[in-house]
Amino acid sequence: MFETGQLVVYGTTGVCRVEGTGTPDLKGITKLYYLLRPLYQDGVIYAPVDSEKVLIRPVISREEAERLVALIPSLHVQACRGRTLQQLAQHYQSIVQTSDCRELMELTMSIYTKRQEAEQQKHRLGMVDEKYMRQAERLLHGELSAALGIPYDQVPAFIASRVGKPAQ
Repeated sequence: MFETGQLVVYGTTGVCRVEGTGTPDLKGITKLYYLLRPLYQDGVIYAPVDSEKVLIRPVISREEAERLVALIPSLHVQACRGRTLQQLAQHYQSIVQTSDCRELMELTMSIYTKRQEAEQQKHRLGMVDEKYMRQAERLLHGELSAALGIPYDQVPAFIASRVGKPAQ
């Protein structure tokens, strides 16, 4: 069980604060639910405490976040290419659904590499790539923000200062 006030990652919603647990005032519902409040979007989520459908886990520690950022210069990722847009989207979606920070970082870097290649050829990045890059960055930056205790919008500058590159 998670404690009230604890920060957790809830599926592809991202970082949420546990506001409490209880049984909603709805007819026929007797299960125990977490009341989650997303940090970086509006709304409230009622998530079953015993749900196996949607991943819910604690936010990584500050040390884990710093280790992850320190890994960036050593990661060598290649642009992912699918035979079809549907295959590419399925591949990206499977990574996003893991909510694993390292995988999200590798996905972001992979799509960024693809963007640079497209720009060199005077092309634009495809919509599928753009969509999943935004989603992966949102999840990754949200968790790093919470773990490091810095504002969400300062995460790119924090990463850049650690890896010695300008913020993207």
